[in-house]
Amino acid sequence: MRILIAVDGSVISTRAVRFVLQRWPMRAGDPEITLINVDMPLSAHVEGYLDAMALAKFHATNATRALRTARRLMAAAGRNPEEMIVVGEPGEEIVRAAHKRRAQLIVMGSRGHGALGSLMLGSVVLKVLAHSRIPVLVVR
Repeated sequence: MRILIAVDGSVISTRAVRFVLQRWPMRAGDPEITLINVDMPLSAHVEGYLDAMALAKFHATNATRALRTARRLMAAAGRNPEEMIVVGEPGEEIVRAAHKRRAQLIVMGSRGHGALGSLMLGSVVLKVLAHSRIPVLVVR
């Protein structure tokens, strides 16, 4: 089984990582786990003031922060997951990555660090649910 876990550094995305680790403990036939972090692109106006190296460093720093706890939890569980760090619209990129990796399950928190979202589910979750042909497990 291949599982893609969307991670943004929020408490709820950390719950999603813990959920996977609890449901699929280390044993033969472990699922292949990929952690994905999608950082929103900066506005064209702001990007105009940064060179390519500064922009790459900005997104890398954000990804490092977002993945820190997930990496620690995975290491403590003896896991060494693949990681994907992407810049783009999170809902679209998560679905695209799941198809590219041939994931059989997408796991994500019900809402994350996004500024806006519905009362029940975050806007990224809603977009993934609407566009994915792969099962999506939403952890609250």
